[in-house]
Amino acid sequence: MQREGSIGGSAAINVRVAGGVVLVAHLAFVAWLTLRPLDVPWVMPANLHPLASIRSDLALGWQEATRRILGGLGLLAPLGVLFPLVNGRITVSPLASLLRTTAAGALISLGIELLQTGVPGQRVDIDSLLLNTAGVALAHALLVPAARSRLRRRDERAHPRSVPQEDPPQGLTPTIPRVGIAP
Repeated sequence: MQREGSIGGSAAINVRVAGGVVLVAHLAFVAWLTLRPLDVPWVMPANLHPLASIRSDLALGWQEATRRILGGLGLLAPLGVLFPLVNGRITVSPLASLLRTTAAGALISLGIELLQTGVPGQRVDIDSLLLNTAGVALAHALLVPAARSRLRRRDERAHPRSVPQEDPPQGLTPTIPRVGIAP
């Protein structure tokens, strides 16, 4: 990641480009996984009641509920790390970064859910939107602030900043005498 205001080296650019490639690959995988038509004899109706499918998953037993809930949390969780990686800034407000990343993850999840309305065999579920968004926020909150802090410390050790010194007093401000205008 590069410092703001600096031109940055090729390593920072390479990391950002690699992050962008991984981001596109992950989004392509998610699109393939969630938007492919399924050949099923019957599809459950759309779930537009928050937490209804999570409750039904919990009724199936803790093992099946854990698998389904962790699957929902993990589907878009890498975006919580990939979005800040592609951005490349290390000096940013942690709360603002979390909000931006979570909002972007929620919009992508919403887009997937809206596209699923036209895919045979796929079911729209508000709980997957909630779980996907929570996964993005959780991954970001757990990994990104610590990584940025570590990169800032490494950057400060590599490029120590000199302490600005105050200018010594130089006396009174000079004045310019007025010159009359010639006739």
